[in-house]
Amino acid sequence: MSRAGERIATDRPAPAHSAVDAPTALAIEISNLKKSYGLKPVLRNIQLALPQGQRMALLGANGAGKTTLLRILAGLSKAGSGTVCLNGLDSRYELQEIRQQIGFVAHQPYLYEELTVLENLLFFGQLYGVKQARERANALLQRVGMERRAKERIRVLSRGQVQRVAWARALLHSPQILLLDEPDTGLDQDGNDLVAALLAEHSARGGSMLFTTHNLERALAWSDQLVILASGRVVYQHDAATLSLEELQQRYREVVK
Repeated sequence: MSRAGERIATDRPAPAHSAVDAPTALAIEISNLKKSYGLKPVLRNIQLALPQGQRMALLGANGAGKTTLLRILAGLSKAGSGTVCLNGLDSRYELQEIRQQIGFVAHQPYLYEELTVLENLLFFGQLYGVKQARERANALLQRVGMERRAKERIRVLSRGQVQRVAWARALLHSPQILLLDEPDTGLDQDGNDLVAALLAEHSARGGSMLFTTHNLERALAWSDQLVILASGRVVYQHDAATLSLEELQQRYREVVK
């Protein structure tokens, strides 16, 4: 498949930004994105841009469209209209390449319950073409505190333990972009501390991320940009560094009905 910026004879439209003329390289670029289920609009003309190496928190009440947006970015759901580009790759044409660059953590762990912890990681390692997959899998299991559970089937683990394995799966292929739908689901305080450390390590390597959370304090601490969705629309966006928790709480109450 062609990459954004290459000059190849094709009838596909040019990407919205090329590597030559774009002032800032974007990890995520969403333009005029709409999505409906039947006659019910879920996302309404979403416009968002996340520069490479930055972190964006996506906030909003249940049903605001956050999970739908992340599923579209992860290639698990199709947009109704509009464009989605990740690292310059257009999801309409280069979805397989995009999947190589993203790690996705959500409520559903995307693990096989009848396989062991290690078998799951080896399967996904093969799927993503990870070199020295066993060594990489063992290192990640140790990092998330699950090395002693490597030979146990997923179905016998607690919710928090499954979430730790899901994190190992998401990080297995060293993705450039993390898409996280309430990544601390089912985790205790040690698990939350682990997530914070993993995100800090990802950012230190120059990685980008978009995540949802209902914890406003955590959103402020973990992000560079804050975005609030309401009824499928972006109703608020602000730099996290210039916003206090009290200001965020007040604005959230104002725009989320």
